[in-house]
Parts: sequence; C-alpha cells; structure tokens
Amino acid sequence: MATEQQPYRKPLPELHPEIAPYYTGGLRAELMIKFCPNCNISFHYPRTVCPECLKSDTVWRRASGKGTVYSYTITYQNLSPGFREEVPYVLALVDLAEGVRVMTNIIDCDPKDVSVGMPVEVTWERAEELAIPKFRPQKS
Repeated sequence: MATEQQPYRKPLPELHPEIAPYYTGGLRAELMIKFCPNCNISFHYPRTVCPECLKSDTVWRRASGKGTVYSYTITYQNLSPGFREEVPYVLALVDLAEGVRVMTNIIDCDPKDVSVGMPVEVTWERAEELAIPKFRPQKS
C-alpha cells in the first residue's frame, strides 16, 4: 500500500531568476554554480554580477559536485518544524573543486564521523518544485 508523502516543513527559497538554477538544477542531478567568462572565475552565492569585474554577463555552469569539508558544526537542538525531527545534524562549509565555498548539510553519515578535510559529494533533498543540494561522504 502506498503511503502519502508528508509536506515539506522547512522554509524554502523564493525561486527568483537570480538563484533559481541553483535549486532547480538538482531536479536533473546537476549542481549549478555561477561563472564569469570575463574573469574566468566561478563564484557562489548566485548573483547577477561578477564579484570581481562587476560585469553582468555571467553564466551558469555545471559543477563536479565534489568537494571537501572546510568547517562544520553539529546541531543538537533546533525546535523549528522540519528541523527538530533531524537533530543532530551537520551544518557545514564545503569547498567545491571549482574553488567556491557553499553552506550545506552533511548527510548519510553519523555526525561524529564528519571531519575537516573530509571528501564529500553532492546529493539532493527534493522539496516541492526544487532540490536542495546537500553533501554526503564521497564513495570510494
């Protein structure tokens, strides 16, 4: 017998054009980050102008989805709906292979097993019309 899927309880970003590809790329299993062809740099958080040259002809590029944990914290208490059911959870900064740093969660492992420098790869949490990039330990 099929079970009814529960509604997503965490806050969701508003999908305005400046950030939408970051969250909708996951529906295709693609981690998308911004790139400036003038400076030849990738950058994150998504914005319409390059943080180096301030030109607006930036483009979206598919990232490898591979990275390493730069820093992290384990959250043991959060009373907000959608989060309280998941404690303890890991909030982390991950350095992507493309040279940008993203804030995310490390999932699919015991929080005590997370460490700085740990190799991770992207995975997706589906939430209505978008997919939120999260990271898990890299498979060998």
